Amino acid sequence: MAKFRKKKVSARQKMINLMYVVLMAMLALNVSSDVLKGFTLVADKLDLSTQNATHINEGIYKNFEEQMKANPAKVRQWYEKAMRVRQMSDSLYNLAEELKVAIVAKSDGKNADVHNIRNQEDLEASTFVMLSPTHGRGAELYECINSYRERITRMVADEDQKHIIESNLNTDVPQKARSEGKNWQEYMFESQPTAAAVTLLTKLQSDVRSAEGEVLHNLVSYIDVKDLRVNEINAYVVPSSQTIVQGGKFSAQIFMAAVDTTNRPTVYIGGKPLQNQEGLYETICSTTGDFTLEGYIEATGSGGERVRRPFTQKYSVVPPGATVSADIMNVLYAGYDNPMSVSVPGVPSSKLRVTMSGGGSFVQKGEGKYIASPSDVGSEAVISVSAEMEGRVQEMGKFTFRVRKLPDPTAYIPVGDDHFLGGKLSKQSLMAATDLGAAIDDGLLNIPFSVKGFEMVFYDNMGNAVPEVSQSSAFTDRQKSMLRQLSRGKRFYISKIRAVGPDGLERTLNGAMEVIVN
Repeated sequence: MAKFRKKKVSARQKMINLMYVVLMAMLALNVSSDVLKGFTLVADKLDLSTQNATHINEGIYKNFEEQMKANPAKVRQWYEKAMRVRQMSDSLYNLAEELKVAIVAKSDGKNADVHNIRNQEDLEASTFVMLSPTHGRGAELYECINSYRERITRMVADEDQKHIIESNLNTDVPQKARSEGKNWQEYMFESQPTAAAVTLLTKLQSDVRSAEGEVLHNLVSYIDVKDLRVNEINAYVVPSSQTIVQGGKFSAQIFMAAVDTTNRPTVYIGGKPLQNQEGLYETICSTTGDFTLEGYIEATGSGGERVRRPFTQKYSVVPPGATVSADIMNVLYAGYDNPMSVSVPGVPSSKLRVTMSGGGSFVQKGEGKYIASPSDVGSEAVISVSAEMEGRVQEMGKFTFRVRKLPDPTAYIPVGDDHFLGGKLSKQSLMAATDLGAAIDDGLLNIPFSVKGFEMVFYDNMGNAVPEVSQSSAFTDRQKSMLRQLSRGKRFYISKIRAVGPDGLERTLNGAMEVIVN
């Protein structure tokens, strides 16, 4: 006998095979690399924002310490409150950092790096760390956020500031998730990709530093500058956000800490005074990139001298970023209710405007959830996402999906709760069956079809084929009679199965089901 040598696979072909396996795995997980890159971009910008806020907060703490040395009787109560703010802010911030490290370690192993996640698409790491029945830490984080929010807002007198902090640290669960029996930690972390879970925790850290800064500025305002001398005065810039979507508005409050309301300072940007007496600076951000706001503040000292303090504030402008994904796979099926998810980071779903072109219907079914029902097989469905931002509508992106016909279902004989697809079947189970079913059930789709008719082919003792036809899904009396006569080891075939799916199209299934009496 001739021997055949296995053909050696080239290195290039191995690479192609590996890329195909990775692609199929990512399609099965329904997580695109573009989405993962988006999470990484947002996380990086949040890190930059957090670092800037931390730097500003540390400057205020240093100022408190110097003022405490200069006038402890006057400053002590505010200094002690500031130290409590630092302790509880650092506690929640460090907990979030610890959870980030734990999730990435679970995803990438012992050499994991939070800033360089290898398995960004891992759906199990965040679920294990946060929701494990034995040592999941989601409930701990939930309680810590609630406790921090309640304690920190008690130190804020301004209702608008308090509302902003409460909104950023909100742990309410949307109605849709509550109706599904989910708590906050399940809603936030269940089956989240590692990149998304780390980004959520990074946002929490940014919100903590922002809340910390709001309270510190509030505490500083209670200190009388005249008692502490002008060389302790510093200029501060507090932006509403340090990451702006292209086309959005950058807003920042610019002021001196503990300024005398009877002696408001003058803000200069580009050598020109800011006309807004409240120190509010705004500009439209038309291009993306990293930018720096620079200027100085001038105020009149107690001796009539002019006191000047420079300021700088970095901020970033990022492109619009919407996420639209089919909940089943990266295609839409004509005549079928395809579930869709639509979201824009930082924008509530109530502010989104989502439409679909190309024929068919597109209906919202809940918080960020939609049903797409395109009509034309072979066409393209284009989903457009816009957002209401700062009193105007901003386009966030367009997403194109191919429209395909629903695939053919697989026929089966119901046996209890199981689907018998062919092969050996006991006589008892065979006689208990009453009809034929058909469905698409491949792990992604789970769609029942209605059987409209089929043919059973038996063979007599001479080997002649004896067909028996049913005009419905039920076995006819004649077919049942033929089944009773079959002895062990005999076989028959079910073919010419006609089925109709939710798209209303009738199709005749290819192939035949072979059944062997066991």
